[in-house]
Amino acid sequence: MEWLNTYAFPRETAHLDSDAATKEYTKLCNRLVAHGTTTVLIFGTIYKEACQRLALCLQAQGLRGFVGKVCMDRQSPDGYSEATSDSLADTEAFIKWVQQLHDNKIHAVVTPRFVPTCTPELLQGLGQLAAHFDTPIQSHISESFDEVEYSSALHPDNTGGDTALFDRAGLLRQRAVMAHGTCLTDPELKVLGQRGTALAHCPLSNFFFGDRVLHVRHAMRLGVKIGLGTDVAGGYSPSMLNAMRSCVIASRALCMSHYATASPHSQAPAPPQTEPTPNRQNLTGVATVASAEPGNSFCIPAPESRKEIQAANLLDWKGAFWLATVGGAQALGLEKTCGTLEVGKAFDALRVDTRHAAAFDVFPADTPMDIFQKFVNLGDDRNIKAVWVGGKLVHHKAS
Repeated sequence: MEWLNTYAFPRETAHLDSDAATKEYTKLCNRLVAHGTTTVLIFGTIYKEACQRLALCLQAQGLRGFVGKVCMDRQSPDGYSEATSDSLADTEAFIKWVQQLHDNKIHAVVTPRFVPTCTPELLQGLGQLAAHFDTPIQSHISESFDEVEYSSALHPDNTGGDTALFDRAGLLRQRAVMAHGTCLTDPELKVLGQRGTALAHCPLSNFFFGDRVLHVRHAMRLGVKIGLGTDVAGGYSPSMLNAMRSCVIASRALCMSHYATASPHSQAPAPPQTEPTPNRQNLTGVATVASAEPGNSFCIPAPESRKEIQAANLLDWKGAFWLATVGGAQALGLEKTCGTLEVGKAFDALRVDTRHAAAFDVFPADTPMDIFQKFVNLGDDRNIKAVWVGGKLVHHKAS
């Protein structure tokens, strides 16, 4: 809650001034499209008018936007909270207002902020609204140790964590997207998979706030749909390219954490050393690294253990790109509309300049795949020269 109280809540409170909100949202939309974002799932504020301005800014930019009027009726700052009835009424009014835009690229999203700021009555009412209007849903779920502890303290009789509370309210369903989920248990992940609920994996944000790395491949094996996100202000980059790179790094960090508990070559104790420099002892067999200094002994997992861990958890740049495109489309129920370049789908695309690439170099021997991976791993907004959404050019800059 410290980050929310210091940064998010004051910024959102300022959007009571709709004109100020419009200026900031316009900058946000310009920034997102410049980084190649074509579709955005976004939390607005508790203010209906500000969320309408956000929807209009996305529409003016030509982006595909899923906008949520944030709902919170408890554990919120003075002056930035709602009565339950007002939150439900404004959510319904916002949904109807978006429908009247008659724009198939702009969607209203039922948005309880997260369990700590929403009473069971509010959650129940939002679940009913989502069912009645058949709208997407978004929230945060089991995102950190302190959030899990906070939710548990507010609901001491609840078993099953945030998942059970959302499920009882009817908020876990197709086109429901829950952010983070780094602290979800296997039984909870299975529930999400059964309900068709997706997770928004925001690895950069998780490194700062999540306390754990999301087990992406494990969650997918349990049937959970996963799309990649930036979390915008929760991380330090609005770029999906950086989100892809963070995704790969997070999977490698996850492998490292598993190495600590993997089967070692040998459990032989570290022999005492008089020299301060660590000395490797018979790495082909024992694989123990030892030093006289406390804490300088560790075991190297057996090669077969390392291979099993990597096969179960590791994501490469291709997997991260899939999460950023197909995974995101599946999470939002758009897999028949976008996510891949296929005949019959909307033309969502970027024109990438690799000839005058400030971020990386291209050599004559490079294959198209070499150049593509250089863009994913090294490119940035300087390489993105044009963006199309639904066949419409929404961003262009001179080469």
